[in-house]
Amino acid sequence: MVKMKFKNKVIDSKDFDICRIECEVELSASFITSPISAGFPSPAGDYLEERIDLNKILFKNPLSTFVFRAKGNSMQEAYINTDDLIIVDTSIEPQNGDIAVCAIDDEYTLKRIAKSEGKLYLMPYNKNMKPIEVTTDNRFSIWGVLTYSIHKHNKRL
Repeated sequence: MVKMKFKNKVIDSKDFDICRIECEVELSASFITSPISAGFPSPAGDYLEERIDLNKILFKNPLSTFVFRAKGNSMQEAYINTDDLIIVDTSIEPQNGDIAVCAIDDEYTLKRIAKSEGKLYLMPYNKNMKPIEVTTDNRFSIWGVLTYSIHKHNKRL
């Protein structure tokens, strides 16, 4: 059994619950090295099973990595939905096209960063929502860059 400790909330916002995670033990799982076909089925073959440590994969920079629980539907076309877990690293330098947690006028949001023709936009992944143009009138910062999202596929769990 894996014990995970969630430290105190770092940011309290209407869009996210953000906590720093401390893992007390290795978080390992079986890893099948043979790829699974997501297209046409392939003949069953030999596979090799090994152990991988998910801490090393998901938390490359543990002191600057945070886990959020997403809310809302602005990122649904990026397959990030309410209650999904998103992993954000504050040590990564944001680049054009990255999905990031951004602070705009004291509110936090998860959006894709888009620079175009000298302007900065926060782009939703929902065709029914409009981009947010960041102007000099806004208080703005990029808090951290999305590294992974964990989406639950089975609603019974």
